[in-house]
Amino acid sequence: MQRLTAFGPDFTFAYDDWITHPDGLGAIPADMRGEKVAIIGAGASGIVAAYELMKLGLRPVVYESDKFGGRLRSATFEGSDGVIAELGGMRFPTSSRGFYHYLDLVGCQTAPFPNPLTGAAGSTVIDLEGETLFARNLDELPGFYREIAEAYNSALSQHAGFADLQQAIIARDAEAVKALWNPLVSEWDERTFYDFVTHSKAFQALSFRHREVFGQVGFGTGGWDSDFPNSMLEILRVNLLGFDDDQKYVIGGVTNVLWRLWQAAPPCVHWPEGTSLASLNGGATRSRATGISRNGEGPLVVTDQWGNQDEYAAVLATCQSHLLTTAMDVDEDLFEQKLWMALDRTRYMQASKTFVMVDRPFWKDEDPVSGRPGMSMTLTDRLTRGTYFFDNGDDQPGVICLSYSWMTDSLKVLPLSPEKRVELALKALKKVYPGVDIASHIRGAPIAVSWEADENFLGAFKGALPGHYRYNHRIYGHFMQARMPGHQRGLFLAGDGVSWTPAWVEGAVQTGLNAVWGIMTHLGGKTSVSNPGPGDLYPEFGPIALPD
Repeated sequence: MQRLTAFGPDFTFAYDDWITHPDGLGAIPADMRGEKVAIIGAGASGIVAAYELMKLGLRPVVYESDKFGGRLRSATFEGSDGVIAELGGMRFPTSSRGFYHYLDLVGCQTAPFPNPLTGAAGSTVIDLEGETLFARNLDELPGFYREIAEAYNSALSQHAGFADLQQAIIARDAEAVKALWNPLVSEWDERTFYDFVTHSKAFQALSFRHREVFGQVGFGTGGWDSDFPNSMLEILRVNLLGFDDDQKYVIGGVTNVLWRLWQAAPPCVHWPEGTSLASLNGGATRSRATGISRNGEGPLVVTDQWGNQDEYAAVLATCQSHLLTTAMDVDEDLFEQKLWMALDRTRYMQASKTFVMVDRPFWKDEDPVSGRPGMSMTLTDRLTRGTYFFDNGDDQPGVICLSYSWMTDSLKVLPLSPEKRVELALKALKKVYPGVDIASHIRGAPIAVSWEADENFLGAFKGALPGHYRYNHRIYGHFMQARMPGHQRGLFLAGDGVSWTPAWVEGAVQTGLNAVWGIMTHLGGKTSVSNPGPGDLYPEFGPIALPD
């Protein structure tokens, strides 16, 4: 049975087929085996790429500026036995088959994520303008909410040919996907998500209130008004690839996926049995990379924060693009100016989360009057925006994500301490649940994050504005280096911000694999005829080029 996967729509390549093919990803010349390749960033993209490059016989040297895992960051509550808060990626759609390949490979387990109106959440409370509604699924909400859901589905059908395009993605019919998607690129790149909603026939037949609530509550994972200024193409990709549906979380923390890859000892060319990324790196990552240069016409040089310099046959930078100018001294000649423009214009969205550990999953306690759970997954226009509950067992400490917010709502708490954020969240939730004393259940210290305030990120994830498709195209296609002048070759880019699907780990995995192909080819290697890689098929099935 065919199922929806992240196949395209901009580049219709089946990454999951490539990485599971029995003939492998390819081979490098014998005299290149053991060559050092620098990987800047120990996040999903960097570790996946390093893992595959190690299997090819190269020596990946991993640099990390702060915490291993990047934005797959599972923070443990102090004093607990492994109770975690997912500060970055926390919900992973099952259509992300590249990511799940590595998750399954290292034996991590998942469970359904408690998104609003799903069985995993159990129940949902929507609190808007002081009115509070309780529901276990969409059918239990007033008809007003079903009108919104139906209007958005109708808009996707009428203005984006949604059903036919998604079916072509499911069938992995590359030519059909491109024939349907490419015209949408020209039509919607310079138009916002809000423009799509307001100018659709379905929403024009409804009131402003419908559009307002759609922004507050949204679909799938919650409110989407923070994305209203973004290019509609960003949202279409999320819908088409099922990223807002059937999501799971990683039991024990998603950082474990990368830790296990770091420690895994797969069969490798050149390296002896038992070799792992950890052993090749002496058990620890290098320090922060602060410079990338080229030694004359020779190899690339990476400088770390302590002034240590090492030469490399290739370098993969997986950090946020703005760090290439703010945190690192990168030789300007390593990229053409049009690429520098694209890197600098990349726009990152703000995002914040506030978590507390509690003594037990008290929110499941039945209210004696209503017969409902004491608290539910909560969507609100109050400061908290989205509140999620994580049950580790009736006799185990639970976790509440008191607040998950974006953009302006995230900036409201930017200068505040975790404790102050908790106070404000409890005050807001008290309006929704006046009879529940959340504070009495809190244990230990809260954990909070504002990604825009972290010097190693300067933002949570990319949110392309109208007109940014051309910039994304330049960055994404940079792994195709055969036609570049020699002095620009060898430095590669990857990460979810390089991808067409920012904020989703599958984009990080796919761009990391693009870089694997690019580095392998740069060093004289090639893929098997029976298993062509992304660069082999990119000229035929790559993104459409819009005129400048």
